[in-house]
Amino acid sequence: MSDTKPRGECPGASSSGHPPAEREETTVHDHRKLGRELHLFDTDPLIGAGLPYWLPDGATVRHTLEEYVRDAERRAGYRHVYSPVLGKRELYEISGHWSHYSDDMFPPMELGSEQVVLRPSLCPHHALVFRSRPRSHRDLPLRIAELGGMYRCEPSGVLGGLTRVRAIQLNDAHVFCTPDQAADEAAAALGMIRRAHTDLGITPARYRLSLPGPGGKYVDSPELWRRSTDLLTRVLDGLGLPYDADEGEAAFYGPKIDVQVTDDAGRESTLSTVQVDFHQPERFDLRYVGADGARHRPVMVHRSIVGSVERAVAHLIEQHGGAFPAWLAPTQVAVLPVSADQHDHARAVARRCADHGLRAEILDPERGSLGARIRQARLVPYQAVAGAREAADDHLALRLRDGRRLAPRPAEEVLAHVRDLVNAHRTDLW
Repeated sequence: MSDTKPRGECPGASSSGHPPAEREETTVHDHRKLGRELHLFDTDPLIGAGLPYWLPDGATVRHTLEEYVRDAERRAGYRHVYSPVLGKRELYEISGHWSHYSDDMFPPMELGSEQVVLRPSLCPHHALVFRSRPRSHRDLPLRIAELGGMYRCEPSGVLGGLTRVRAIQLNDAHVFCTPDQAADEAAAALGMIRRAHTDLGITPARYRLSLPGPGGKYVDSPELWRRSTDLLTRVLDGLGLPYDADEGEAAFYGPKIDVQVTDDAGRESTLSTVQVDFHQPERFDLRYVGADGARHRPVMVHRSIVGSVERAVAHLIEQHGGAFPAWLAPTQVAVLPVSADQHDHARAVARRCADHGLRAEILDPERGSLGARIRQARLVPYQAVAGAREAADDHLALRLRDGRRLAPRPAEEVLAHVRDLVNAHRTDLW
C-alpha cells in the first residue's frame, strides 16, 4: 500500500509502503512481535486502535532517545518550547491545514461558540511563537524545537504497531531565518540527521527530494514552489548527496528532503526530513526588521532529526532486533553473581553502575543457572559476572553481547570504560 497523499504534518510524518496491520509476519525482526516479547509497548482495546502505551523498558528507550535529541538540538543552538496539543479551527484555516489536510484531522470539538481541534502539526504553533515578539535580523536564525504531541485520524486498516499511530510524539523544529541563511540552515539540519543516524546505527536507504504531483492538494503558488525546490536541490548538490526526485510526496506547503529507511522486508518509510516553507510565513504575516530598517518576510525551515518517536523506535527495534546500541539499551549492564554468596558484591556493583549513570539489573541465582541467566540477558550489551574471586578482589569478568569474554579487571576500571562508551554514543561494544 502506497501512502502518496501530500502531508500536512511537519518532519517525519510522511511515509510510504506501510502495510495494513493484519499482514502476516514475514520478517525476522517485526517490531510489533519483538516489542511485545521484550515488554517495550503494548495496546489495549479499551484505549483504542493506533494508541499504544509504553511499558517501562520501552519508556526508557523512548526517554533516552528524546534526551539525545534534545541535547543535540541544544548544542546546535535550538531553544526548546512547549505548545498545546489543541488549537482553534481558525488557526488551521490560516495555516492551510484545514483546506488541504482536514481529511486527516480529527473532527472539531465544540467549546461554546468556538471549535477546537487536536493539532495535526506543530508548525502553526511555532509560527505564532515567532510572531509573539518583534523580531530583528539580529535575532535570526531563530531555532525553536519541541518534542510535542500531534494527532492523525488514520483509518483503522493502516494502523500497525508503532509505525502508523493516531497519537504521535514528534521531534519537530523550525528555523526562522533570512532567505540568505536558509540553505546553510537546511544543510546544517541534514548534518544533525546524519550524525544521529551514525549514533543510532541507522543506514539510510536513500535521500529523496519530495515534490508535488499532479492532482494533489498543494498550495497554488508556482513561484514559491520553484524557489523552495531550487534551494533544497542546491543543498543536496552542495553536500554531494545522491538523491531521487519523487513526485507526489511533498507536504502541501512545500518540497522536502526525506531520509528514507527500509525494514527487513524492503518496505520503505521516511524517518527524518528537512523542509523549506515560504507559505506559512506569508499566511501568518511573519516579519522581521532588516538591517535597512524595513520589514522582511522570514523563511521557515522545518526539520526533524528522528521524525516521530514511535516510528523511530519501531525502526530501531527492527534494525537491531532488540539489541539496541549500548547507550540506548533499557538495561545496559546485567550483573550476574555466580552464587548467593556474591549477592552483596553484585548489589554494590549495581549501585556503582547507577553512580556512573548506567542502567543495571541484578540477575540472581534464583533465576536459574549462570548459563540460563546469560541467555536471559542475551540482548543486554554488558554482562558482569561476579564469582568468589571477583568479589574478593573487587573485579568483574565482563561478557559482551557479541560473545566476547574479557579477563577479570578492577570493577571501577570496567564500569568507567563502559560509561565512557555509553556517553560517547558508540555503537561498538568495546
